[in-house]
Amino acid sequence: MTTLLRVTDLDVAYGPVQVLFGVDLEVEQGEIVALLGTNGAGKSTLLKAISGLLKPAGGRVELAGEDITGMRADRTAAKGLLQMPGGKGVFPTLTVEENLRLGGWLLRKDKERLDAAQEQAVTLFPVLKRRWGALAGDLSGGEQQMLTLAQAFMNEPRLLMIDELSLGLAPAVVGELIEVVRALHQTGTTIVVVEQSVNVALTLAQRAVFMEKGQVRFTGATADLLDRPDVLRSVFIAGAAAGGGAGPPAVPSRQAPPADATVVLECEGVVKRFGGVRAVDGVDLQLRQGQILGLIGQNGAGKTTLFDCMSGFLDVDEGAIRLRGHDITGWAPHERAGAALGRSFQEARLYPSLTAAETIAVALERHLANRDIVAAAMWLPATYESELAVADRVDELITLMGLEAFREKLVGELSTGSRRIVELACILAQDPTVLLLDEPSGGVAQKETEALGPLLQRVQAHTGCAILVIEHDMPLLRTICDRMVALELGGVIAEGTPDEVLTDPRVIQSYLGTDEAAINRSGASRPKPRRRQPTRAS
Repeated sequence: MTTLLRVTDLDVAYGPVQVLFGVDLEVEQGEIVALLGTNGAGKSTLLKAISGLLKPAGGRVELAGEDITGMRADRTAAKGLLQMPGGKGVFPTLTVEENLRLGGWLLRKDKERLDAAQEQAVTLFPVLKRRWGALAGDLSGGEQQMLTLAQAFMNEPRLLMIDELSLGLAPAVVGELIEVVRALHQTGTTIVVVEQSVNVALTLAQRAVFMEKGQVRFTGATADLLDRPDVLRSVFIAGAAAGGGAGPPAVPSRQAPPADATVVLECEGVVKRFGGVRAVDGVDLQLRQGQILGLIGQNGAGKTTLFDCMSGFLDVDEGAIRLRGHDITGWAPHERAGAALGRSFQEARLYPSLTAAETIAVALERHLANRDIVAAAMWLPATYESELAVADRVDELITLMGLEAFREKLVGELSTGSRRIVELACILAQDPTVLLLDEPSGGVAQKETEALGPLLQRVQAHTGCAILVIEHDMPLLRTICDRMVALELGGVIAEGTPDEVLTDPRVIQSYLGTDEAAINRSGASRPKPRRRQPTRAS
């Protein structure tokens, strides 16, 4: 076979911090290669260095035998090497039509080809035709991901590099995207896809490259990764990996709280409108003391909007919200936080210019024993002892979350998954009695996700807090939740035990879909690898 992409001894650094160390990678014409790895391994950095968004410090990148090392991204794109960014890849204030026009920038001088490419794109992604005049920012997460793929497809890529295909997407949407990627492959496109879930990668690619700490640790058949516990392991969340090891003690079996346990957070008839759209439509929900409650639903179902209402970032139009019996409907976010309501976000909202340790220390501010400015200026014993207590607590949280290697690194330099772990440490620093977690496994590698479940159970057992969690990883939710609630179009369509909700026909139709790999993104699974299909000659 013909080698389309060859990377040799590639080094990349962000200032004085080296991220990639002598990386070698080869991709054959017509392949789909899964690029996997631990959080912070350098996967996205590698894609950026290949496409020209970052300049390598050393090494060589070749496309079809041509040296493109350090070549600008617009020039590599013109040669057929395109990168689809992870997360947000659309212009939110432009319509679908306008995004596609901009997406075909390489064809802008040939209107006939541009129109034909646009027509091919909407044939491949029929949902975009239906949302033709809608603003891209109003699309669901899955529709935005499809629009981003369509923009790349219009430029007829020889090599398409997809960063974080399934990030933050519902199982049914991931199943659709898997089929779309296969269809793109059938057009003759060679694909490199960064994916956190090995189970999803197994359905797409026959070959995988696994990275850790800026180096390639494994290259070979994707299915063979499942038999490599030395490679596939949890490296951040201490003690949670299979086989035990150092770290916190094993989690005792959790017992669901009694049915009459005290209600600590309650939504009664909550409604939130955006113009004529009821994003949250009369939601009734109760979270009880010691309970872990899962909240699921299609992208755009209203889950995060409901969290914003609970935490005070959005005013409700109707209904009431109560925290430990107190009506907090009109409270500001900081007042709710002061009442021990903790909340995470889909994108970790941290201080990029602080180190991980400094960020966690800031989160401990409400627990400072001394806040006197004069005492701090004179460095009196009360201030000194208070700072020592904070330092000790920071050490505990860094050890608990396995963040020792990132202690002195700036948060802005960390990967998506690594920032997620730092954010969890910051939330734990607040000692919340009610904890709202918005997609805690988003951007986190599969083995870390599998270790996250025991960690969340340990947090609940040790703190006694009640947890309401939005999540798309069904094995994680099934493992930790006492009950689940499913939303669709802002309203509740099912509630009960995890088994009851996940087998509800309405939930399967609107949210889960039927793709087993997309549903079971983590956990012990061995999906059948996709059989290689013939591709169009280049």
